[in-house]
Amino acid sequence: MSLEEQELAHLKSKIKRNPTPTEIQIVAAEWSEHCSYKSSKKHLKMLPMTGPLVISEKGYDSGVLDVGDGYVVTVHIESHNHPSAVEPYGGAATGVGGVIRDILSAGTRPIAIFDGLRFGNIQKDQQARWLFKNAVSGIADYGNCLGIPTIGGEVEFDDCYENYALVDVAAIGFGKKERLIKNHANVGDVVVLLGGSTGRDGIGGSQFASDSLETEDRSAVQIPDPFIEKLIIEAILEARDAKLIHAMKDLGGGGLSCAISETADTLSIGIELDVNTIHTREPGMHPNEIMTSESQERMLIITSKSKLKKLQDICKKFSIKCSMIGVVKSNKMMHVKKGKKTFANLPTEIVANAPLLDRPSKKPRYLEKIKSDEKIKTPSNLSSVLLKLIGCPNIASRHWVYGQYDHEVGIRTVTKPGRDASVLRLDNEKFLSAKIDGNPKHCYLDPREGAIGCFEEACRNVVCTGATPIGMVDHLQFGNPEDPEIFWTFLESLKGLTDYAKEFKIPCVGGKVSFYNETPKGPIKPTPLIGVLGLIEKKNPQQEKISENDVLIIIGNTKNELGGSEYYEYIHNFIGGKCPAVDFHSSKQNMQFVLDAIKKNLVKQAHDCSKGGLAIAISELCIWNDIGCNVSINEVPSEKMTDDRILFSESHSRYLLVLDQKNLKEIENLLRTSKIPFGIIGKFKGDQMVFEKNKSVIDLRVDKAQKTWMNSLREMILHA
Repeated sequence: MSLEEQELAHLKSKIKRNPTPTEIQIVAAEWSEHCSYKSSKKHLKMLPMTGPLVISEKGYDSGVLDVGDGYVVTVHIESHNHPSAVEPYGGAATGVGGVIRDILSAGTRPIAIFDGLRFGNIQKDQQARWLFKNAVSGIADYGNCLGIPTIGGEVEFDDCYENYALVDVAAIGFGKKERLIKNHANVGDVVVLLGGSTGRDGIGGSQFASDSLETEDRSAVQIPDPFIEKLIIEAILEARDAKLIHAMKDLGGGGLSCAISETADTLSIGIELDVNTIHTREPGMHPNEIMTSESQERMLIITSKSKLKKLQDICKKFSIKCSMIGVVKSNKMMHVKKGKKTFANLPTEIVANAPLLDRPSKKPRYLEKIKSDEKIKTPSNLSSVLLKLIGCPNIASRHWVYGQYDHEVGIRTVTKPGRDASVLRLDNEKFLSAKIDGNPKHCYLDPREGAIGCFEEACRNVVCTGATPIGMVDHLQFGNPEDPEIFWTFLESLKGLTDYAKEFKIPCVGGKVSFYNETPKGPIKPTPLIGVLGLIEKKNPQQEKISENDVLIIIGNTKNELGGSEYYEYIHNFIGGKCPAVDFHSSKQNMQFVLDAIKKNLVKQAHDCSKGGLAIAISELCIWNDIGCNVSINEVPSEKMTDDRILFSESHSRYLLVLDQKNLKEIENLLRTSKIPFGIIGKFKGDQMVFEKNKSVIDLRVDKAQKTWMNSLREMILHA
């Protein structure tokens, strides 16, 4: 690992001498883009990060939200893109392990995992299929071994990810507020490293993740061991209950270099450590290797000398290795020794705070060349179009994916994967709803509106379960930030997310920025991924099954904005047109109405309109409930446009509500009073999905749609 020329000069000027080789390695790890956020940090401050439910403490690696009655939930999101593109099984598995430890470091038990996956075109690309299958296996095996349910996520395929992978993993924790770790340290406290042995795997991982992927450096990919992680979880929680932990941090990117420097800087202390005391996997490791190894399943704990024996006894009980590696000093220095010889002695403030960059930005030239969609013609057979879309890789059932996950272990899962959002039962008679969403097709055409749309879609999904959004996490993934055009797309996405978060008072409680996501063909599309948590107050969110003669209502306007839609790109092979935009007033009004209607028990099922548009959203309701529906396109509130555009537009802020006939009048009156655009568009009956506009436009058997939807993705993966 090395420093840029100007960074080395900056370090020399700060410490007033030439750094040692070990110091250069330590600083290179901490100042890497992956660890320091040197390109994005000053801009991320625009996001609102406080709120009435947000709990902020020094040194937390996860966001913490107060859910009442003395309980908290924690949430964090991470990525393992480069490692997963090189070794998808291990890369994805260690991504799960890292985010789980971030949840644990606050003192909460991990209770759920989510994933967001991006790969190339699996219909044409064998490499994409291999990456996909192995990344899913890595996530499944690691989560299943831990006994933590993977309860949701999303998968998308796009040519821009050819020979590459985006593997995002989010985790949720739960615990009592009084048991949160209050990070602090006193002079004379001891520093303990527990868990897996430190080896040569993952050395340089932070810098490997901070540059374009040009070599398959397998030494930079960490080796997962979920069985040690399971033991660590139980040992840490027992030590927490015994009040043995003063401060705690996961060893992730940058290994000990980052964990030591960041902990010391956050707590305004110094730490002196001896690498001879660290339990290693391989003999003869140099201090440089020990300090920058990213071996997995390791936690750093600060405790007092008087509590050390009890901590060691707990580790022995769980067969976990535990080394006392250092002591807390008052000098705010990071002092690395090997026996009596000093290898590094640096101010923690310098190590932990890389010089931030002012990257130039300019609007990309490609945006000026976005094509108009005026020449897109309506196909003659919309029934076959709908069936093709139902089976397309980005819409077909993800059952093949989440069927490999144990999503019910832990008895908290109320709503399983595959619906709008997943729902977990909490111990205070409340429920937590969670969803992650992204849409790189929209974000490519309009980074700001695309990012807002991802945020709103995640909100719509949790709202459909009856949950009020209480917090968000983001993962912002882009190409090389040194390219002003790419950095512009990052800034636009960030501004859009900030505007929506502030308007809706949804605080950002955590996130991640991942740059240098490039393939041999160029940068990936802008890919912000948004996770939203929602809270349901003491009402079981289970939806009722749809019955014959139930009524279908759509809320919200359908607009002529099909840019980035699955219909344009998958059916017409067309990239262009206008990206859907969110009207904040309509978004807020429609969202609140749906929440109120669910709370009043007026709705049997709620479902949002998103990928694939209205026709796909209705098809999903029919498929899930094994029932047909007669739909009148004439009743859909929309701009004047062709049938295909009404059916497949991906306009935001739209919801489908399924009602019992007896509640129709009350809902109608409430909608009219609120002046919300709506249409009574259908009735459920029979076994056919029929879309009419004076005459039949689409006529498709539910069982045929069901078979296509259930089997398409699996067949693409296993039989291509």
